[in-house]
Amino acid sequence: MHTLILTLGVLVIIGSLSYLRVSLMMSTLTVFAFLFATHFVTPVPMGLWVVFAILAVPLNVSPVRRALLSKPILKVYRSIMPEMSSTEKEALDAGTTWWESQLFGGEPDWQTLHNYPQPRLTAEEQAFLDGPCEEVCAMVSDFEVNHELADLPEDVWKFIKEKGFFSMIIKKKYGGLEFSAYAQSRVLQKLSGVSAVLSSTVGVPNSLGPGELLQHYGTAEQQNYYLPRLAKGEEVPCFALTSPEAGSDAGAIPDFGVVCHGEWQGEQVLGMKLTWNKRYITLAPVATVLGLAFKLRDPDGLLGDQKEIGITCALIPTTTPGVVIGRRHFPLNTMFQNGPTQGNEVFVPLDYIIGGPKMAGQGWRMLVECLSVGRGITLPSNSAGGAKSIAAATGAYARIRRQFKLPIGKLEGIEEPLARIGGNTYLMDSASALTTTGIDLGEKPSVISAIVKCHLTERLQKVLIDSMDIHGGKGVCLGPNNYVGRGYQGVPISITVEGANILTRNMIIYGQGAIRCHPYVLAEMEAAFLDNEQQAIAEFDNALFGHIGFSLSNFSKSVWMGLSSARFTSAPTSDVTKRYYQHLNRFSANLALLSDLAMATLGGDLKRKERISARLGDMLSQLYLASATLKRFEDDGRPEQDLPLLQWAVEDSLYKLQTALESLLENFPVKGLGRTLSWLIMPWGKPVRAPSDKLDHKVARILQTPSETRDRLINGQYFKAIESNPIGIVEQTLHQILAVEPVYDKICQKLGKKVPFIFLDKLAAQGLEIGAINEEEAKQLCEAEVGRLKVINVDDFDPIELQAKQLPKQQHKAA
Repeated sequence: MHTLILTLGVLVIIGSLSYLRVSLMMSTLTVFAFLFATHFVTPVPMGLWVVFAILAVPLNVSPVRRALLSKPILKVYRSIMPEMSSTEKEALDAGTTWWESQLFGGEPDWQTLHNYPQPRLTAEEQAFLDGPCEEVCAMVSDFEVNHELADLPEDVWKFIKEKGFFSMIIKKKYGGLEFSAYAQSRVLQKLSGVSAVLSSTVGVPNSLGPGELLQHYGTAEQQNYYLPRLAKGEEVPCFALTSPEAGSDAGAIPDFGVVCHGEWQGEQVLGMKLTWNKRYITLAPVATVLGLAFKLRDPDGLLGDQKEIGITCALIPTTTPGVVIGRRHFPLNTMFQNGPTQGNEVFVPLDYIIGGPKMAGQGWRMLVECLSVGRGITLPSNSAGGAKSIAAATGAYARIRRQFKLPIGKLEGIEEPLARIGGNTYLMDSASALTTTGIDLGEKPSVISAIVKCHLTERLQKVLIDSMDIHGGKGVCLGPNNYVGRGYQGVPISITVEGANILTRNMIIYGQGAIRCHPYVLAEMEAAFLDNEQQAIAEFDNALFGHIGFSLSNFSKSVWMGLSSARFTSAPTSDVTKRYYQHLNRFSANLALLSDLAMATLGGDLKRKERISARLGDMLSQLYLASATLKRFEDDGRPEQDLPLLQWAVEDSLYKLQTALESLLENFPVKGLGRTLSWLIMPWGKPVRAPSDKLDHKVARILQTPSETRDRLINGQYFKAIESNPIGIVEQTLHQILAVEPVYDKICQKLGKKVPFIFLDKLAAQGLEIGAINEEEAKQLCEAEVGRLKVINVDDFDPIELQAKQLPKQQHKAA
């Protein structure tokens, strides 16, 4: 019994030291001090001293530890480590890690998060939003673009080129706007609230495309020629990566180029013959310059000894003989310019390679680095902006539209989807803002960009489904006054492009996150590849035992925070949000622990266990989304009125995080381990709950009631009440309806009964007749009725207007 008590005491001390992440040497000395001090009170059994010595000496004496432990473990590690393709290695080397690495590390420093600067617009950027952005929004009718023209109007194309919409990423010295990532995001948010075609058209040249690649990798000659022309809109760029045979697996593109001599402008030059077949290329049908990704081969050794040079990026004018371009795809009735491009043995000089011949074979690294930035801006911003506009319109519609003698937004069945719309919108805008903050700080966050691309596009889809359900027939019938239907149709596009969400969720987020964000895994892998054996053993030893200590720490943290419900962990606040930070501390430690256990038990098979990988990725994703939401609340000054939005968003993320954790443990491949872990880290059951009905009610009310909180939620969107902007009309009508409700009450009081809230123009006349209201109030009622009918009515058409290929009038009459 005496030995057992001492052993338990030692284990408690080791657990406490590992929780605090005390170094191995200091931990050893602390255990020794405990045993030594105990010996003066009661003798410590010799066996315990022997066990201590057997463990302490090899662990703390580096040469002994490396010879007895690290060297044989390294041999086993090399034999079981899965092979990594060159594209995977380049993807891991590209980009940077940022806040997500703290979330993955099991011990996030919340003060670091709060210290990141709040994103702000410069005066020039704000003027652009208030000027050219507002102007172009007024020029676009989404129905006209998608149904009538199948394109943006010519004057809009001219305007966005002349005003520099294509040059937001281009530096001023080349004539560009050189906007921050945050400013680009705000521009795209505003445009997406008006038309997805408009925002996509502007977004792509400022994302993954020739402009971005040229600025980072282009030769001085390429930069000086193309960037000013791109900035002025004289060139329209596109970038062709996806092939019929290589969609999500972009590294497997079959398109190729062969280094050879050929004739160019009357001279024999060293160049390459390019053969490609690409599809889904945005702006390809109207592009004047084509960015092309292909695999370059050098069978005759004209560039050196390497025959397969690898993925390469080139910039090709679309007027080059042999370039086939101009046809269009038809993506779900969302008529942005998107189409295929082909070429068969198109000869161009080697100077067409972006960055020149020295960048041959560097294309995949170039693409991954640029994609980690562009993917963090364009689609997440379009999603957040679309959600903000839909949240405003759906909340207003729910307050205007009446059924059963009251606004439908007061029905509990409507409050539930309204709350999801409001909470998701708050979270999406928060995540977009934090991500662009990181980019503006110089980060290239490949893991974060995958998270926000995947989860914000999926949340937009849920927002649009909920909005469609609330609008019912109003959302179903397309027309100039329908602001839901096109988005509902087109949202699968955003889920599909720039890395399909199934791929991103199941493979990319955690596949990159586990290696890039983990403090030791990448170091272990790099050590295993070293040619110098002694150096390999030394570096592997440092990484391995750091990894072991890291794992023990997260085990101790997970067990203790499970027992204590994380109530004793640190948080940067003491208000209602404190518990959110504490839950995130707990789940962060759980993620770190389960990641190590998954990697240790599955080894290389984890790469193929996509559903395990997906659930671990979901945990990391929800940690990021929840922390971004808390950061936004902090940046806004912690307004108490905004608490329902914050609470809904964070509680929803925590609940999704918990669901991913439960699913992971229930399906853990090692039999019995998942159940044991569940008992250890959740001994009292599930620690969090989904947002309550009471919270749903509060969020639904915010969407339907003009206030500072609602203004912050939908800030920056285009709400001018003009004929081409139905969202602006419904927003204006909301204010009109709320303004005349007291007038309506006065008439009802004078009549001595409640009358239906319809035919407000007739009610105005009646109110004047009985002396209940004055002329101004009657006018307000009549104006509100015009707006009300505009909002609740749906469009209808002459049958001939709906024909894709209209018949001549005489044939139509005969039919």
